[in-house]
Amino acid sequence: MWKYLSLINKNLIIAIPVMMILGFFFGIIFQPAFLKNLIIPFTFLMVYPMMVTLKIRKVFEGGDMKAQVLTQCINFGIVPFIAFGFGILFFKDQPYMALGLLLAGLVPTSGMTISWTGFAKGNVEAAVKMTVVGLTFGSVATPFYVKFLMGATLEVNILSVMKQIAVIVFIPMIAGFLTQQGLMKKYGIKEFQQRWAPRFPAISTLGVVGIVFIAIALKAKGIASSPRMILYILIPLSLIYTINYVFSTALGKSLLPRGDAIALVYGSVMRNLSIALAIAINAFGPEGSSAALVIAIAYIIQVQSAAWYVKFTDRIFGEILVPEPSGPPAPEKEVRPPEKLSDDPFFVHGGAIVPDIRKILYVTDLSETARYAVRYACSIGNKYEAEVTVLHVVPDMLEEFSSGAGIDLTERFGKKWDEFNAKSIDMAKETIRMRIQETSEQITKEIPYCPLAQGNILVEAGNPVARIASVAEEGNYDLVIMGTHGHGKLEGAIMGSVAGGVISRCSKPVLVVRLPHEEVRNGK
Repeated sequence: MWKYLSLINKNLIIAIPVMMILGFFFGIIFQPAFLKNLIIPFTFLMVYPMMVTLKIRKVFEGGDMKAQVLTQCINFGIVPFIAFGFGILFFKDQPYMALGLLLAGLVPTSGMTISWTGFAKGNVEAAVKMTVVGLTFGSVATPFYVKFLMGATLEVNILSVMKQIAVIVFIPMIAGFLTQQGLMKKYGIKEFQQRWAPRFPAISTLGVVGIVFIAIALKAKGIASSPRMILYILIPLSLIYTINYVFSTALGKSLLPRGDAIALVYGSVMRNLSIALAIAINAFGPEGSSAALVIAIAYIIQVQSAAWYVKFTDRIFGEILVPEPSGPPAPEKEVRPPEKLSDDPFFVHGGAIVPDIRKILYVTDLSETARYAVRYACSIGNKYEAEVTVLHVVPDMLEEFSSGAGIDLTERFGKKWDEFNAKSIDMAKETIRMRIQETSEQITKEIPYCPLAQGNILVEAGNPVARIASVAEEGNYDLVIMGTHGHGKLEGAIMGSVAGGVISRCSKPVLVVRLPHEEVRNGK
């Protein structure tokens, strides 16, 4: 089942028109009135899964206030009034069609905002905040906007609209949050992120296509009597999206850094059409199907335009500048495609986007540099919701001496040396567990969730370079993070060349972290 739902999610731009066609023929052939009984179940199926994966805590993180303010000013001070104006212009005698345009421009941002911002290499954290803030404020403000703008031409029961929004948005939001917390508590954050979270968007898609089917089926006979209606609806919708793209792009490019500007565009152009569709169907009775028709067609324009905007992002904002690497260049390797790409259904394949970071191997020699590097492991792991595994390699000194002397000394020590190594590994594991506990307590003061877990510890004996490269390859890690040197003279002699050796031998990306200059000068 998940395979087919994921396939629908990946091909939403095809799935929605197909469901519109099927709904149209169903409404022509059968009496579709009974479908009204399915509106509430499909609405919940559409909205609730989105709430399970909503990262509410992201709202409280700072750093992009300017982008957030500009986005919400566009969302609530400009777009609704543009949609209202075009509604009056194109649907003067069809107020429910005008209502559909207004609803399509009222509730901003959806999960697509986050996805498309990521594809365009924008500021994903900013997009998450825009989604949560826009969704919450938009849900509260929508009844008042509808009453203020459409009250003169439509009978708008503001209490009824508020009640429907509570049922459509806030009850699923609470239920989704409780589900999220329950799954995290039962399975842990890592398993929730890897196993459960990717499934919910696909479930939401089932609700979307179901509601689209119902909306078109209920309106089928009206469409059949006036087939030009679809084309006529496309004109104002296309104008609204074009104006929104041009304005937000110009504003973001002139006032914001590249990543924030991209988040601004998608945070203002992507509307939560699922909620708009649910409001139209549930709050305005049979006539709401006319508004729902407009919103269903908006899906096609929104998804298609977002995909094309990704393709032109680098031309509009310029490519991301990658700093020149320092140190000796790594030997050339055969370029191979990534073994596993993102599970995100909207992932754009090809060389334009780096594969998601799902698994990080953090290498520590228990030195100050390694303790500093762990901040990068936690920060990157938190950003990408990646699993972080800690690796410590106990240098096999006898093996090192044998290699240097050209004599196999391991035969002379045999079993005793194996017992010594085993004891060293046990001691290292205990030390690392203590360090992880201390580090996690320190890091979580700065990062809400530090993905270091005592269950993800690997301790091995042998040549550090060989073992690190081997573990990275066998474990199929997406990124290796390590420091540059050890904390003692002997370890420094061994570990000092480890980073360079790992870079040369490992085909996985390696991030090498140096201590800040002040700490290096102080001998730390």
